[in-house]
Amino acid sequence: MNNRTDDIKQNFEQIKIRVKDAAMKCGRNPNEITIVAVTKTHPTDIVKSGIDAGITVFGENYAQELKEKYDLLGNDAENIEWHFIGHLQTNKVKFIAPFVSLIHSVDSLHLAEEISRQAIKNNRTIEILLQVNTSGEESKSGCEPEDIFTLAKDVIQIPNLNVTGLMTIGSFTDDVVQIRKEFRMLRSIRDELNNIYGLNQFKHLSMGMTGDFEIAIEEGSTFIRVGTAIFGQRY
Repeated sequence: MNNRTDDIKQNFEQIKIRVKDAAMKCGRNPNEITIVAVTKTHPTDIVKSGIDAGITVFGENYAQELKEKYDLLGNDAENIEWHFIGHLQTNKVKFIAPFVSLIHSVDSLHLAEEISRQAIKNNRTIEILLQVNTSGEESKSGCEPEDIFTLAKDVIQIPNLNVTGLMTIGSFTDDVVQIRKEFRMLRSIRDELNNIYGLNQFKHLSMGMTGDFEIAIEEGSTFIRVGTAIFGQRY
């Protein structure tokens, strides 16, 4: 391993320890929580170092960038899970549909229908999460909380999609009360959806990043999206 791989491995191990501590503190099983290592705008060789360091789940924000990295990594790309976590334009779905493991950021019926079309073309079923704007910030993507029940009802019926949960992006603030309120809102919506559809259809909550993932774990997150704490500052 080179120095960079060593650093990434050490950082990743530290995050795993923090995840375990946060989970144990609130009586959760750490194995229920997946760390999505976010490599957006990092070059492909950083992703390769992450793979060499033992990371198996990567998150990207831009469809074309994800496709380029997937192609450049060749065989290395086959053995990892690719999660798309950014705002996804319908005309970019085709770039990631052949291989993406999970799309976290579906916030409209129009986008869900396009993902379905591309999934059918590629003879796949694609797993998705519905994104909810819990902060009320106009700059953030996501379905409004009051509209999520209609969106869920429509999307569940679309072929070749597997809706398994919800995602949100917390406010960029140091106000722990505000962040917790937003994460709690997502969990509450999830619980209500499961009351409607049963069988824990919505089992996943994607919430929490480098600065707030411990709070997210306390509030039930199953996917945390961590970039800076693993790979350092982006270029």
